[in-house]
Amino acid sequence: MIRAIITTPTGDVYEGDESLLAKWKSQPDSHIWIDMQGETQESERAILDAFDFHPMAIQDAHKERHPPKIEEFNNHTLIIYRGISSFDAELNYSPQQLCFFIGEKFLVTLHPSEALSIERLFYDQGRVLLAHSPEHVALRVMYISAGFYIDSLLEFETELSDLEDELLANGNDALMRKIITYRSRLVKMRRVFSYHQGITQELTAYDYEHLPREESETLHAINDVADRFERLYTLTQMYYDICGDLVDGYISISSHQLNSTMRILTVITAIFVPLTFLAGIYGMNFENMPELNFKYGYFLVLGVMLGTASAMIWLFKRKRWF
Repeated sequence: MIRAIITTPTGDVYEGDESLLAKWKSQPDSHIWIDMQGETQESERAILDAFDFHPMAIQDAHKERHPPKIEEFNNHTLIIYRGISSFDAELNYSPQQLCFFIGEKFLVTLHPSEALSIERLFYDQGRVLLAHSPEHVALRVMYISAGFYIDSLLEFETELSDLEDELLANGNDALMRKIITYRSRLVKMRRVFSYHQGITQELTAYDYEHLPREESETLHAINDVADRFERLYTLTQMYYDICGDLVDGYISISSHQLNSTMRILTVITAIFVPLTFLAGIYGMNFENMPELNFKYGYFLVLGVMLGTASAMIWLFKRKRWF
């Protein structure tokens, strides 16, 4: 799907497809936003070549799973962003690559499937922002996308709190596997957000021609996006640490329970060692064992065994071993 919006200095707005490109070229002061969703590389390249984009920029945009980046070329700036097509409170998310070709009077966006942030913006605030400047549209798309991430991460905080209570009340291996799965997903998300931080750090550190920092509104928009990316990275790091603490806590509880079990088994073994020793002595088949002829020998040995066991139990209880 290819769709386009043109805004003119007089306030006129035109909506359509790639055919609006000719109209835009005939009106030098107008702004155009072309959004391409799920198009083949051939159809995308035809439009990208019409803007005279750098071949290396087009090549990067067509690479699958390219790391997020920002790079400036002669007549445009390329931003590769990792957006989302779906995300839930259990960190099940479907990322997708979102590419921005930003120029002084144009914006071209590429993405393989529906992008939630673009869908929210295209027919709503997109016209107003495009009339102001194309870079404001790109920054707002990233800002909205980061908002989706934040909302789902905050919902995950509730899930994590419930999981912590359940782990303390009835910890088991199934919960442990669930926590480890969350940690794995958080690591992947943290890596993506780290790349995004790099984009905003470059935007705030260097003055890109097509995202000029000297304009206060553009600088404020960049700072807003940077704040959201910073918060995303901080949240994922915090939740990752919490999951790690839960894993360590579960291992500590399991080790404590195992130690308690081993201590009880050790006490039982210690009690039966002298009893087994006595039983072993009087179980020998020597003909000359004088005490075997004693009338009360059997009861005496039982008494000694019972007394020994009782004394050891009393000693272990005094030491609070069980």
